[in-house]
Amino acid sequence: MTISSLILASSSPRRLDLLRQIGIEPARIETPHIDEHPFPSEDPRKHALRLSIGKRDVVTERLGYAEGYVLAADTVVACGRRILPKAEDAATAEQCLRLLSGRRHRVYTGVAVSAPDGRTNACVVMTTVTLKRLGLEQLMHYLESGEWQGKAGGYGIQGRADAFVTGISGSYSNVVGLPLQASADLLRGLGFQGLP
Repeated sequence: MTISSLILASSSPRRLDLLRQIGIEPARIETPHIDEHPFPSEDPRKHALRLSIGKRDVVTERLGYAEGYVLAADTVVACGRRILPKAEDAATAEQCLRLLSGRRHRVYTGVAVSAPDGRTNACVVMTTVTLKRLGLEQLMHYLESGEWQGKAGGYGIQGRADAFVTGISGSYSNVVGLPLQASADLLRGLGFQGLP
């Protein structure tokens, strides 16, 4: 491994696509398995940060720091202080979308990085998203598409749900699942040389 080798601690195809968008091809992909349930009274920002650090640490402990840089992330959709689940079924997706319909909400992504020399860093990026009020026909049509599967808050902004967005303040890539500027800055700060 070299100072430009990156291990992506995520099985998310969206995060892989985003890294490729800025010219990073991970040397390997490792799936971190951690409990993602929020602690009682845990706020969304702290939850996203804790999970990203936990994922990073699981992979660095599995492989060792010397294998390369490790990047992990976790994205949380929140309505107020309420953390919305990843939609694993249509009923959950519908519940999330009904809650978000016609409202502003926040998307937090925690990003955690480790370097081969053992140094680590992490941050949280927040983006505000506003969805239009969804009619029953629009909602049912989106649910039928299946795009909501596994998505925090029951929608993916990079697909059909982009048509529901009336406003966004902050990083678009953060809502997709990885804030690219913040991720690149964390990697550069730890000496990663695989960026253009």
